[in-house]
Amino acid sequence: MRRIAAFVFAVLLALPVAGQDVYPSRPIAIVSPYAPGGASDLLARTLAEAMRARLHQPVIVQNVPGAGGAVGSVQASKAKPDGYTLLLNHVGLSTIPALYKKLNFDPLASFEPIGLFAEAPMVMLARKDFAPGTFAELVAYAKANKEKLTFASSGMGSATHLCAMLFQEAIGTPLTMVQYKGAGPAILDIRSGQVDVICDLPTTTSGAIRSGELKAFVLTAPKRLASLPDVPTAAEVGMPSLDISTWFGLYAPLGTPKPIIDTLSKALRDIVVDKGVAQQLEKIETELFTPDKATPEALRTKLASQIDLWRPIIEKAGIQAE
Repeated sequence: MRRIAAFVFAVLLALPVAGQDVYPSRPIAIVSPYAPGGASDLLARTLAEAMRARLHQPVIVQNVPGAGGAVGSVQASKAKPDGYTLLLNHVGLSTIPALYKKLNFDPLASFEPIGLFAEAPMVMLARKDFAPGTFAELVAYAKANKEKLTFASSGMGSATHLCAMLFQEAIGTPLTMVQYKGAGPAILDIRSGQVDVICDLPTTTSGAIRSGELKAFVLTAPKRLASLPDVPTAAEVGMPSLDISTWFGLYAPLGTPKPIIDTLSKALRDIVVDKGVAQQLEKIETELFTPDKATPEALRTKLASQIDLWRPIIEKAGIQAE
């Protein structure tokens, strides 16, 4: 009887404590800090579906746009650290410390990094009837019409804003920036002629460029895209400094238990080697990171280096967000 009792006791000790569920046991939310319809939203939904298949729980996307991704990022950082609220943000998270003097969270200290997911180049484009037809003509037009030309951005410090800043610095001409809560509404205003130019991901615009609905001037990538063979790279047009890619990382609130982070990071590493996901992202001109980058350490290093890269550029431009 003693042996039986000891065996039963050992089994009970091995079982989860009452009230503790094995993670995950309910739906997970991924906060996308940008408006629906843009490239960030599309990538968040792609990741959510891929995670659902591996974690065997519903994974939903919550769009929380505003302030170039800062509003949604703050909300995610304040969420309960239980693995049920995550954040998918891009390079814009690395600009927040330099843009906001009063910031109630720290991108490096307020999150547990999970891993890098994917990255894409950017393309500078305009409506089809915009006057300049080539990149050289765009530069000349910008210099001659610096008070007239409007440059759309999906938010202060967003990837679209950073690209516009690099362009502004390269041509030595200040531009009029028009801030939106996401690339989706900005593209709508590009099409309607409310604003002139935007530097956006080809993720959601390559089809419109190929059909002639939108006009592309330059691609911020080392080589041309097969889907946009007529769009030259920044190096080809003599502006190699226009070098920016939009990389996406997955985060959890600070204090999320390591076993949960390990579970999520493993799922992410499985996703980035999934040929089906890769083929899906290839259609939107986006590449998955390699498994060695889909780790907490790689994302932490990437974020820290990008904060150091963008801080002096933003400070030199004298840009501050409210």
